[in-house]
Amino acid sequence: MTRRRTAGIVLAAAVVALVLLWAFSPGLFTHQDPLTVQPASRFQPPSGAHWFGTDQLGRDLYTRVVYGARASLTGAGTAVAVAVLAGSLLGAIAGWFGGLLDTLIGRTIDVVLSIPGFLFAITIVVLLGFGVLQAAVAVGLTSAATFARLIRAEVLKARSSAYVEAAVTSGASTFTILRRHVVPNSVAPTFALITVQFGIAIIWIASLSFLGLGAQPPNPEWGLLVADGRNYIATRGWLTLWPGLTVVAVVLATNYLSHHLNRGRAS
Repeated sequence: MTRRRTAGIVLAAAVVALVLLWAFSPGLFTHQDPLTVQPASRFQPPSGAHWFGTDQLGRDLYTRVVYGARASLTGAGTAVAVAVLAGSLLGAIAGWFGGLLDTLIGRTIDVVLSIPGFLFAITIVVLLGFGVLQAAVAVGLTSAATFARLIRAEVLKARSSAYVEAAVTSGASTFTILRRHVVPNSVAPTFALITVQFGIAIIWIASLSFLGLGAQPPNPEWGLLVADGRNYIATRGWLTLWPGLTVVAVVLATNYLSHHLNRGRAS
């Protein structure tokens, strides 16, 4: 492994670790309240007192970015969890039982993948209602088809493996074989995809919040922070710059780590 590649991995891991600390221990990084309105401090540019400046209500933008990490990351984590669980279940059923079930699930997956993902997520969140949790579930259901297709392919390979044949010969039930042998060995190759989907989920949830379909004011969330500052982008660019750069940095870091996982698995 080259020195440049090692430095890139360390930097990406540091970005992810920092944002995770923001999400779960924001008090370590700022002592201000993200919801406190201070009209006298409106639109102050970045300075030593306010690292990212202040917004139209005088709230410290750095504090709101830090506290916004919780909504963004927990939303993305929920979305990935929904995608993995739903996709693994559908993929395992299709790959193991085959036949009509495989055909029905396969056609459903094809239909879902043929629809633009973000448009499908908007449709689902409109049906579920507005909020971070609803946006996370919508993004997760949209991404489930990708995991289902991958899991199905892995289950088809596992069905012909020696350890599965041995389990069938020993008289183990279908549920036991799936739970102990097939699904655990099929899920392992999805780790790199999980990392990629986590970055995608951050972007989509931020985009839904930007459109007013995700997090609702005054709660801090990265996409909502960008939306709050879009009317002032020409004169107070810091309002959109810092939350936007945060999203970009986190997504690039997760994608870089995913690329590293893929290369490590291939080698």
